[in-house]
Amino acid sequence: MNVTARIERAIASLLDNGARLQGPAVEAHVSRLRRAHPDESPQQIVDRLERVFLTAVTGSGGAVGATAAVPAVGTAGSLAAVGAETLFFLEASALFTLAVASVHGIPVENHERRKALVLSVALGTAGMEIVEKAVGVTAKNWGSLLSGKLPTQTMHGMNQTLLHTFVTKFAARRSALVLGKLVPAGIGAVIGSAGNRAIGKGVVANARDAFGPAPAQWAITVEPYPEGV
Repeated sequence: MNVTARIERAIASLLDNGARLQGPAVEAHVSRLRRAHPDESPQQIVDRLERVFLTAVTGSGGAVGATAAVPAVGTAGSLAAVGAETLFFLEASALFTLAVASVHGIPVENHERRKALVLSVALGTAGMEIVEKAVGVTAKNWGSLLSGKLPTQTMHGMNQTLLHTFVTKFAARRSALVLGKLVPAGIGAVIGSAGNRAIGKGVVANARDAFGPAPAQWAITVEPYPEGV
């Protein structure tokens, strides 16, 4: 099995089996935010999800870049840290995308739909084109195309194309960033933070294009946390 195939299997496994990415876990994540901020509109919760996501990936990039400045860690240790951080970035991107989809009322229980949402948002315009071609419909906000029931064969074939395209494009984007994170003397931390934030902003912009403005109000109300909790 070549490297690309192994990466594709690892990403597919993360999206299919990641505990935090399952439908109930995503719904609970959004529900916790809503209960903690009961007066906020759907758009305000989306704004909050964006800030949390960017803060998380920026911090993880800087932390990994900083390991290159520690002599005891060494190149092998730094590479291992970068690998772990890459998986963290992917999971954070996936959780962010699925949470935004949940705010928009798009179901995330089905694992093929979850995969399609995450990969198409990560790819941006390229993902939109793949989804529209598979579904046979064009839309201003293509995330809505994945809210309906699609034939299993259509969804599976679309996801295979999305996954292969994502691995190719993501690997090219991250390769230069990985090398930059290994630069010692603290420079790697700066490159890691800035690079992760730039890619993270791309994910946020893609999500805005995919889903469009958030609903004006919540379809279902939730009870706020009791005072003092």
